[in-house]
Amino acid sequence: MWDTINKFLGNVDDFVWGPPLMILILAGGILLTIRMGVLQIRKLPLALKWMVKNEENGEGEVTSFGALCTALSATIGTGNIVGVATAIGTGGPGALFWMEVAAFFGMATKYAEGLLAVKYRVVDADNHALGGPFYYIERGMGEKWKWLAKMFAFFGICVGLFGIGTFSQVNGISSAVNSFFDSEMRWVVDIPGVGIRSWTVVIASLILSVCVALVLIGGIKRIASVSQVVVPFMAVIYIVISVLLLVCNITEIPQAVVTIVKGAFNPKAVSGGIAGTMIVAIQKGVARGIFSNEAGLGSAPIAAAAAKTKEPVRQGLISMTGTFIDTILICTMTGLSIVLTGAWQVEGLEGVEVTSYAFSHGLPFPESLSAFLLMLCLVFFAFTTILGWDYYSERCLEYLSGGKKKTILAYRWLYIIAVFIGPYMTVEAVWTIADIFNGLMALPNMIAIFALSGIVARETKDFFERRKNGMTVE
Repeated sequence: MWDTINKFLGNVDDFVWGPPLMILILAGGILLTIRMGVLQIRKLPLALKWMVKNEENGEGEVTSFGALCTALSATIGTGNIVGVATAIGTGGPGALFWMEVAAFFGMATKYAEGLLAVKYRVVDADNHALGGPFYYIERGMGEKWKWLAKMFAFFGICVGLFGIGTFSQVNGISSAVNSFFDSEMRWVVDIPGVGIRSWTVVIASLILSVCVALVLIGGIKRIASVSQVVVPFMAVIYIVISVLLLVCNITEIPQAVVTIVKGAFNPKAVSGGIAGTMIVAIQKGVARGIFSNEAGLGSAPIAAAAAKTKEPVRQGLISMTGTFIDTILICTMTGLSIVLTGAWQVEGLEGVEVTSYAFSHGLPFPESLSAFLLMLCLVFFAFTTILGWDYYSERCLEYLSGGKKKTILAYRWLYIIAVFIGPYMTVEAVWTIADIFNGLMALPNMIAIFALSGIVARETKDFFERRKNGMTVE
């Protein structure tokens, strides 16, 4: 039965993530890059400065840094560890190159999303902010496009409930925990309708569900407060470990880079045909890149809209740093580790096992310690992603339902149930479902980005002219 389901999902995924959507996403980033004069390079130092410097007296619910951490909590997840490994496994080392290309242009897209989110958001008397693609579609493009806004919100709920938010994250956590504590499947239980599973998976899903429930009950402010502590901590830890691995294998890095570049344009030259064609490398690289940094997806602007700020451009620059941190830094380190250790060529490894092999063989620690460190990073990454995507999907539901509290509360518990059952789904099905809903969510958002690109350009020009004359907030 699972083979039939996986085949069907694979066909749908290939259709959704066909050349038209990938071209649309990349073209949007290229257009914005040109119109903004390569802003993602010119203004990156300023964006990094403002990333940790909150604006005072702005409307909104959380600080700009809190909004960024909420967005990063959703983006820095299994995509950085499992997603990179899956992309390289199916598309070859060249997939990492296309992830980087997508991320470079995606920084311009993320900037536009953050800017538009603040410009068109709605803030009530209690400073409760609601914004994102559904509002910049409705208020920026006009009422006649409200159907497109509703389509985005519907797919946003599906991504949270069936894609990035639950199944893929929890599956990644359970796989990592099981690989570390019970890789030989010594303590198992036969679950009716599911099959044999390790007790570590069952226990992990229970603990995770309880922890998620305790945080989600507190809403955006609790999610943001948890994210501001956990996200910087976990990102720094993972980067330090990855840098150590690269330093210990520094002589292998040049050859790994050559392999990645060759694989980007001629996969057969480095894999003997195993990894497929250049089209496959591009498809998997772009799809996993979008899954990881979410540029063009339309999710991050939902968090950006809650930031306490008066300047849309300022928040756009801060939002842009999310893609830089997520893909340009973290995904690159993961991909290099996998390529230079040869983990992508080891038969029989899947998902997190590939990255685990790279860490075990690349770090100067005992294999058990390396595996434990990776498991710890993955658990924290995935946990915060679950929290961030609940916030996103609840905001989408709030837009569709008109803010009905009972509906949102019911969804919240449904989300927690999805977290609980996530470990019992197959890895292939989980990632394919996530890819499908990612693509469907990106389509209405990218249409809006193209339609409103002129407004983004004008807002950007006006802001920097005012800043030059000392009329903006630093």
